[in-house]
Amino acid sequence: MTSTTNYAASDLQRETADSLPGLVVLQFGTNWCGYCQNAQAIIEPVIASRPDMARHLIEDGPGRPLGRSFRIKQWPTLVLLRDGVEAGRLVRPQDAEQVRALLNAANA
Repeated sequence: MTSTTNYAASDLQRETADSLPGLVVLQFGTNWCGYCQNAQAIIEPVIASRPDMARHLIEDGPGRPLGRSFRIKQWPTLVLLRDGVEAGRLVRPQDAEQVRALLNAANA
């Protein structure tokens, strides 16, 4: 499956992320990362099934302050925010059920 996901440099600041309303998934990674490319087949359909959630694809790397503020160490990392507060996190998902469980944590 060819991924159409495009991580982009983001000007999203931590203060802004902390004030985002509702359910938001911050997806940290890079376009050249093999783990990120392989995980898209798992992540994309699950996220697409949740139109109630916003998603930001954020290119991460050294010197990127948003990723550092969330202490991102490996890609892809999904951070689930509920009204700006971290409600869950998933690093390098291996199957769709893990992603589904993360997104369902927002309803708990």
